[in-house]
Amino acid sequence: MAGNTKALRVRIKSVTSTLQLTKAMELVASSKIRRANEAMNKGREYKKALEKTVTVLSADGDCQKSPYMQKRDTGRVRIVIIAGDRGLAGGYNANVFRLAREYPEAQFIPIGKRACERYSLETVSSEHFSFGDAARMAEELCRDFREGEFDRLGVIWTEYISVMSQEARITWLLPFEKGEGGKDSQIIFEPDALTVLNNTVSEYVAGMITVLCRESYASEVAARRMAMDSAGKNASQMIDDLQLEYNRARQGAITQEITEIVAGSGV
Repeated sequence: MAGNTKALRVRIKSVTSTLQLTKAMELVASSKIRRANEAMNKGREYKKALEKTVTVLSADGDCQKSPYMQKRDTGRVRIVIIAGDRGLAGGYNANVFRLAREYPEAQFIPIGKRACERYSLETVSSEHFSFGDAARMAEELCRDFREGEFDRLGVIWTEYISVMSQEARITWLLPFEKGEGGKDSQIIFEPDALTVLNNTVSEYVAGMITVLCRESYASEVAARRMAMDSAGKNASQMIDDLQLEYNRARQGAITQEITEIVAGSGV
């Protein structure tokens, strides 16, 4: 019985240490949420402006000649996949990789340490991924697309719906679809829409990758906070159950000792 109470004390101490760790990680995630959400919201506004500009340009008849609007069907696809730098974020990383499995023939370009580990490539942090990093990536991707190295360019990212809900999605960036409006647009491009479109694509791709990375990071932080909150509640419940079991075992040991003493005194 004494051995049982000792094992329970060790177990309670271990779970208590784990609870302290999950609480610390929850506090860190909570402290990052506000800043991550601010960056995400600014990115969403920038994303709307980029998409509106490209929609207007792609609607122009002259822009149909752009190499970025040419559709090919050779089956070659490149996908930028954005995952987290760390685990312990619930299903955040798993959902991203589950979606990636739907494109087995794609060539993946990872952002985030977990994605880089999965695809055995040089580590690129998703938390510290900058527009400069995205610009260099976009320049190479746009060049390869123009040269026919692949047919479609997509990004797998995680949409932030709420603190409790995030969803992995794929957004296709290239080639552009024909927009609506065309010559009816009141916007005048100099020297012409085709030239503007061709010179805008690299910044568009870089901007979209950066924005989607920001939103994915906000989703990761929120997912980690919820996961640590849930783990903390489970640990607290486990400690209560173990403490109850320990008290019962200790009471049983005391009762047994008293019984033995009483029995011995009667001999």
